[in-house]
Amino acid sequence: MAEKEVGRARRYQRPLALILFDIDHFKQVNDTHGHLVGDQVLRILTEKVTKTTRSTDFVCRYGGEEFIVLMPEAGREEALAMAERLREMVSGITVVAPEGTLSLTISLGVAALKSADDETLEGLINRADKAMYEAKAAGRNTVRG
Repeated sequence: MAEKEVGRARRYQRPLALILFDIDHFKQVNDTHGHLVGDQVLRILTEKVTKTTRSTDFVCRYGGEEFIVLMPEAGREEALAMAERLREMVSGITVVAPEGTLSLTISLGVAALKSADDETLEGLINRADKAMYEAKAAGRNTVRG
């Protein structure tokens, strides 16, 4: 589906952006609270992210605790604004677990399709991944793009 969206955006010269994020210190959640709580965190996060994003966006899990939000018809600035909304929303989530209450944060990277380049989905993901690691290096719970 994502490959088709990138192809469509390139063919018709339409904007497309991608947000890649992961949960900060998620391994600690699994190690401290167990995988059942970790799974509960992933379900809660997915539900809230899906409700926060636009109905035309695609939200999917990409790896262990990484997620992608593919935003057709959105440019870099709109994706940065959405990433910041997601960051704020997630920082307000608390999960009650037997060992205590969990607070969550995420680090997000944003990339927009370059209209002048023959960019692929893989290239877009790689650029968002680099931006996400810049966000982690900046102290986590932040957006880079």
